[in-house]
Amino acid sequence: MKLALDDAAMELLAEVGYDPVYGARPLKRAIQRMIENPLAQKLLRGDFVPGDTILATVQDHELVFAKA
Repeated sequence: MKLALDDAAMELLAEVGYDPVYGARPLKRAIQRMIENPLAQKLLRGDFVPGDTILATVQDHELVFAKA
């Protein structure tokens, strides 16, 4: 599987994960909360299969995953 993020998704992650005081910790948490956890649930449900390219886009200030 491949994961691709459009520009809006990258901007949202950068916005949510930016904190000059704590360094990369907020970004790591944002990636876990916004990508890893929801994507793991979709993989377990069988929404995506090996060989799929998954595209992350932004909808209502949330990441949405779909087959590319």
